[in-house]
This record gives sequence, C-alpha cells and structure tokens, in this order.
Amino acid sequence: MALKYIDEFRDGQLARRLLTQLKKRCRDLEPMRFMEICGTHTVAIFRSGLRPLFPPTVELVSGPGCPVCVTAGEDIDKAVWFASQPGVVTATFGDLLRVPGSRTSLAQERARGADVRMVYSATDAVELARQNPDRQVVFIGIGFETTAPTVAAAIVMADRLGLENFSVFSIHKVLPPAMEALLSSGDLHLDGFLCPGHVSTIIGAKAYEDVVRRYGMPCVVTGFEPLDILQGLLMLVEQHASRDARVEIQYRRGVTWEGNTAAQELMARVFRPADAVWRGLGFIAGSGLVLRDDWARFDAAKRFSVPSLGVREDPACRCGDVLRGALRPTSCPLFRKVCTPQNPKGPCMVSSEGTCGAYFKYHHDGPDPDVEEKY
Repeated sequence: MALKYIDEFRDGQLARRLLTQLKKRCRDLEPMRFMEICGTHTVAIFRSGLRPLFPPTVELVSGPGCPVCVTAGEDIDKAVWFASQPGVVTATFGDLLRVPGSRTSLAQERARGADVRMVYSATDAVELARQNPDRQVVFIGIGFETTAPTVAAAIVMADRLGLENFSVFSIHKVLPPAMEALLSSGDLHLDGFLCPGHVSTIIGAKAYEDVVRRYGMPCVVTGFEPLDILQGLLMLVEQHASRDARVEIQYRRGVTWEGNTAAQELMARVFRPADAVWRGLGFIAGSGLVLRDDWARFDAAKRFSVPSLGVREDPACRCGDVLRGALRPTSCPLFRKVCTPQNPKGPCMVSSEGTCGAYFKYHHDGPDPDVEEKY
C-alpha cells in the first residue's frame, strides 16, 4: 500500500529506483539512525508519505531545525514584554505570534489591544517605522542563517533612511554549534545528518566540516523534494557503510561549498556571534547573533530597559526532548490530548516547521503506545 505514494511524485519511476537501491544497500547493514536537522525536511517527509517506505533498518530522527521551536522561554517572554510597552509597535513573523510564553503570547497581547503586526520580511518592519515616526517599532528578529542576512539588510536600510524609531530584538541562532552540542552531549546515538538546504545556501557545505572532523559524522546537504530526500538518505547510507565520513552536497542546484559570500559578509558586518540558550539544548557558546557595537543604536535590548523576567515552563510539555531527538511527539503526555494546533502548549505544535505539528497532521500509524516511545 505504501508504494502508492511514489506514483504521485514528479518522477515515480526514479523514486522507485532510488527506493530499490536504498533497500538493497541496507539489506546487510545494522540499524542506522539519521537526523534531519531542518523542520522543513520533517514536514516534507511526512507530507510526501516517505516514512513508511524507508527500509526497516533506517530510522529518521527530527532535530532542532525549527527556529521558533528552539527559542528559549525567556526570549518569548521578552518579546511579549515589548508588545506590552506603550507607544511600541511589535512586528515579527507569523509563526511566533501564537507561541505561548510563561503567561501569555503575542497573539493574546494583540487581542488585548497591543499593536502587534505580522510581517513577511524585516523590511516590512522598516516601512512601518517610516510610516509611523511617532511610534517605536521593534522587530523580533528570529531565524537561522537564512533570515539573519535579510534582517541585517533591513538594519542597514533603516540607517540609510535615518530612522530613529526602528530597532531589532535579535534572537537569531546559527545551526552548526547546535549540531555539535547534540553530539557532545553523549545521550543521543546518531549515524549521520541530513543537513538543511535553505541554511546551507547561505553558509555553504563547508560549515559542516568541523562536525565531520571532530565527530566522524556523515553529513549530506539535502533538498526538500521526495527524490532529494531519498537520494540524500542513500548517500548517508553509503558513507556509513564505507565508514568514510565527509560532507556531501545532494542539493547542488541550490547549495555550493562556499555558500553565499555576499550574504555572509552582510551578516558579519551587522551581527557578531554570541552565546545563546536553546529550548531543549540549553546554553550553547557562540550559537546566537547580536548586533555589533557599531549598530547598537538599533538593538532593542539596549534601547529599552528590559527587566529580568521569571520564566515559568509547563513541566508536562516535552518540546525540549522532541527538539533533541530524544522523544517522539506521540509520547508527550499532552500530545493530541490537551496540546493541539488550536490549543498549543509548546512551540513545536505551533510552528509550520514544528515536529509536533507535523505529527499531529500527518502521523496516523495507529494508536500511541502506552509506554514512552523513545527514538
């Protein structure tokens, strides 16, 4: 029955051939566990129906590749604090609006009268500041290396326009340090990474060299079509079987070894690396991005006196374990029972790239087990 899915692919014949190769190559191999870092990969795998087609010796684990999901609770609370300030317009991307903080969310603050705007780009927030010179516009800058250059460009634009009412609360994060943190923790066995396509268009495949060199971990930068994912998995299996860990690019139509050097230079011009706290992974040195001193006048955290906020996390929510690849969403006691897309208890259920949201929408393999189902 599962094979019916591949007939819906753009090239079903090629998909069948790749599946045959994958199953043949795995026939005499021990079980392998790979992690797809990117939340877009997680959703693509579920949506295309690929998961039941994989050989039984290939297991895919979802990782911390959803920027909204890995945002620390304190940063969510700070974003909500900005929205509660008089005379402030808070702008950010749609996924962040419904993420619950300790007491409320941006969406709930908007319902109470706060001026919270959903924007599609950081330059939209710059335009809001230009149109509202008597208001302070705070853009909540969230995302990985894919969005950080666009936010840097918006800051440069605001400077060129002479705007004094635009600032950014940067909670951007970079992925390679998080991959190393996962591996160094020692509590998660992995045999390789499906590396994110979108992020890699900016940072280039070379960004994963340290992961390979330090941990002997195969890395394949992979696209998002079903054929991309099947080929990326086959490449990982080949590396694992030959015990020849390296960085490979499957997604050659979008990713180069060096990446987008112009975007890298713009990002480095405006931001500098900083320590950051990730939901589920904790403190990771050098994994965040904050504005350089030359651009500090656009730093919302410095423009406003943000108080120390007491964060209250729901102890029953297992988003952190899901993001570390240590637990399936179906084993969280809240999943489907009290935590749903309409009533999310954690960011993994809210974001369009969240693992819990993907499981809720696409996972229908049978009843959830009574015992904890760990990866």
